[in-house]
Amino acid sequence: MTLDRITPRKTRVGLVSGGLGAYWPQFLALLPQLEASARRVASRLSELDCEVVDAGFVSDAQEGAAAAEKLRVAGCDLIVGFLTTYLTSSMMTPVAQRSGAPVLLLNLQPTEAMDHESFDTGAWLAYCGACPLPEMANAFRRVGVEFRSVSGYLEDARAWTKIERWIKAAGVRAALRHGRHGLLGHLYPGMMDVSTDPTLVSGQLGGHVEILEVDDLRVRVEKVSDSDAAARMELAREVFTVDESVVDEDFAWGAKVSVALDRLVEDFSLDSLAYYHRGLDGETHERVGAGFILGASLLTARGIPAVGEYELRTSLAMLVMDRLGAGGSFTELQALNFRDDVVEMGHDGPAHLGISARKPLLRGLGVYHGKRGWGVSVEFDVKHGPVTLCGLGQRRDGTFTLIASEGTVVPGPLLRIGNTTSRVDFGCDPGEWTDAWSASGIAHHWALGTGHRVGELTAVADLLGLELTVVNP
Repeated sequence: MTLDRITPRKTRVGLVSGGLGAYWPQFLALLPQLEASARRVASRLSELDCEVVDAGFVSDAQEGAAAAEKLRVAGCDLIVGFLTTYLTSSMMTPVAQRSGAPVLLLNLQPTEAMDHESFDTGAWLAYCGACPLPEMANAFRRVGVEFRSVSGYLEDARAWTKIERWIKAAGVRAALRHGRHGLLGHLYPGMMDVSTDPTLVSGQLGGHVEILEVDDLRVRVEKVSDSDAAARMELAREVFTVDESVVDEDFAWGAKVSVALDRLVEDFSLDSLAYYHRGLDGETHERVGAGFILGASLLTARGIPAVGEYELRTSLAMLVMDRLGAGGSFTELQALNFRDDVVEMGHDGPAHLGISARKPLLRGLGVYHGKRGWGVSVEFDVKHGPVTLCGLGQRRDGTFTLIASEGTVVPGPLLRIGNTTSRVDFGCDPGEWTDAWSASGIAHHWALGTGHRVGELTAVADLLGLELTVVNP
């Protein structure tokens, strides 16, 4: 069964195309050709799972200013300026200054190369988008606007791969800027590395951190009917292989908490959730804290990352990976295998079910190691093949950094203890990799996602204004 994803807000891309109006009376065929190219760019952009706000074709500074105002009002996540031929920097600079969004300039000529034997001046000018690119870069930097560009030709697959990467990165930035991130319970005692000031999240990444209490969930759990819990158990039986170790009473409790978690997320309009509650002697709050794993895994699979141990930064890293289409599962180091040269990593608890190598297992646990309580836990191996680790680090001055490493999940023996364990080959001695990864400033949790994503994370870091550290010893 496929879980219905919670549909995120679409990335909004503003497009403005332009050329120098002085050319139009001189070369009558030029403007229609360039406008056709602009329509093609708009069409290709709309195929990249984004909403395109097209401000039209500008020919002078006044039209550029009008386009800038239209795109400012539209609240775009990325501004794309298509340089169809030469145009002055005064035509594009207002667009870059006023939008409040990152700007990407495109220099896409009609074909791979000119036909030098037949081209006249007018035909050449359609290939002249490269000419203003250095001018734009200089002007943007002088007015304090970051510069990025993609050069190629209209049907250039390499160029469109890069453009799609920037649009995905803009979607990640938007998810963080518009996101509402739940923080429920309290820190796991003693974990100094995971402690995060919520104000720093809003200050550096945007968005809002909603502080929640365990009673916000407890009351909702108490209102879940037996029929709703039974329906959630039926859903779980379709999504998971239910191991014989699962106790019916614990399964039913996890289902109740799952339904209540869905209602909590809906009531507070959450885009992510980090939680932890210790509890004592099996009382209700402890049972609520121990009942998260089923519901948190189902939420994560639907696009709402939910993680344990109050790990706010990792829930944000998981959101980054999810919006890149990589999944992103809650992960930490488990052991090193020097015989097979792999690093074994995963976590007890919530996981991204969409990246499991096979139907995930629901296992009953009488003990949650290092935590109080008992119940059901998720066990799986991430899909075999290329993967990327992504974490959000924090420096002494509070500055966030992105940290990533690419590897390959390979088959082999795994523990069967209700953990999400994967064997990752980083192409080097596992001890060397572990030392380099630990030295990067990463905390002890991160997101594990499918595919090699450093190229996309490079674009994400650029748009977020964060340093990206890539571990590749």
